[in-house]
Amino acid sequence: MNTFKSIDELLRVLEREKILLKQMFQKRPSTSLKYDYALELTEYKEERIKYLVDHGVIRDSGNFLEMEDVYLKFFEEILQVNENINVSFVDDYLGRLNENIDYYLKEDNEQRKYNYHKEVRRCLKNIAMITVRNVIDLKRNIDNTYKNEPSYRIKLSKLKNLDEKRKNIALLINRSEDIIENRQPVFFRVAMDTQMRIVVNDVKLQLNDSYHNLIEIEKQIIHYLNLIAYQNRIFEKVRRLKYLRDQFLLEEKSDIRQVLNMKNPVWMEPQTNYRIKLSVDNLRTSATALELIRKVISKRKNLAKGPKNMAEAIPQEYLETGGEVLDSINLQEVYNAFSASSSHLFKFVMNYNYHKDLSTDSRILYFCQIASQYADELNFTDIYETSYGVEYPLIYSR
Repeated sequence: MNTFKSIDELLRVLEREKILLKQMFQKRPSTSLKYDYALELTEYKEERIKYLVDHGVIRDSGNFLEMEDVYLKFFEEILQVNENINVSFVDDYLGRLNENIDYYLKEDNEQRKYNYHKEVRRCLKNIAMITVRNVIDLKRNIDNTYKNEPSYRIKLSKLKNLDEKRKNIALLINRSEDIIENRQPVFFRVAMDTQMRIVVNDVKLQLNDSYHNLIEIEKQIIHYLNLIAYQNRIFEKVRRLKYLRDQFLLEEKSDIRQVLNMKNPVWMEPQTNYRIKLSVDNLRTSATALELIRKVISKRKNLAKGPKNMAEAIPQEYLETGGEVLDSINLQEVYNAFSASSSHLFKFVMNYNYHKDLSTDSRILYFCQIASQYADELNFTDIYETSYGVEYPLIYSR
C-alpha cells in the first residue's frame, strides 16, 4: 500500500474526493457504497478510485467500497459523532503520563526536561478531552439505545454494556485524579509553573464535571432499565390477555370482571364544562342547600309566568322500543366442526354449510380469522394451492 508523501498531497486528495468521501461517511451505518455509484461521483474516472484504494483511504469489497477505519474514526472524532466508546485511549495516556513524569524527574538536561514537561501537559489535556467526549458519547448512545432499539433483549444487553463502560470511565477518572493528587506529588511540586498550574486546574475541573455527569447517567440507566422491566411485564400481561380473549376464555380464566368492578376511573375523565348537579341526599339534609333553594324559588316567582318556547310533543314512534337481530357466524362452532374432519382448513371453510348464503370473500375472511385465532392448535404446512384466485397454505388440525 502506498503512503502520502506530504500533508499537502493528503489535503489535495481529500479536497478532490470530498463528494465521494461525504457520501461514504453518511452511509456508514447502513451499507457500503456501490462501485457504480462511486464511479459516478468521481466523473467515471476509475484511476481516482484506484488511487484512493492504493493509498489506504478506501477499500474495495467486490462491488462495494468502504472507508478505511483510520479515516472513518478520524472524521467521527473530529465531528464528535463517534458511537464507540473507547476507554483504552485514556488508559494509554495514563501510562504515557507516568512515563514522562519519570523521565522528567531523572533528566538533567534542561531542554529535554522541558520537552518532557510539555509532553506531560499534552497527556493531561488529552485525558481530559477524551474523558469529556466519552461521557458525551455515552449519554447519546444510552438515549439512542432506549429510544431506537426495537429488540427488548438487545436493548437490555446494550444498556448493561454501556453501564459497564460508565464504570470504566469513572475508574479512569479516579486514577487520573489519584495521579495528580497522590501518586506524583514530587513532580507537580517541582514542575508546577504557570502553564502547568493552568493545565492541572482545567483538567481537575473537567474531570470533576465528567464524574458528576456520570452520576446522572447512572440514574438515567437505572431509570431506563426499570422502564424496560415494567414495559416487559405489561407486554406479557397484555399478550396473555389477548391469548385468553382469542380463545374465548378471558372471563373463565381471569378475574377481569371483578377487577373492573373495583375500579372507579371517573377521576380520569376530562373536566366537564357544565355544572355538576348536587346529590338529592345533600339537598335534603343540608341547611345551606335549603337556603339556596329558597333563594331560587323567590327569584323564579318574579319571572313571568308560563313556559316560553315550549317544544312540540315527541312523536310516538320515537318512544317505541325495538331491536335489531344481528345474524353472525360462530367461529368457535366452525372450528370445532373442522377439528373433527380430515380436510384442510380452506376447503372445509369454503364448503361449510353456514345456513345462509355467503359470498366467497366472506368465506375467505372466515378462513383467515380461524387461522389467526387458533394458530397454536393448527398445523401449517409448506404446501400451497390456489383456488378462487387466492393462494393459500394447507392447514390441518393437530
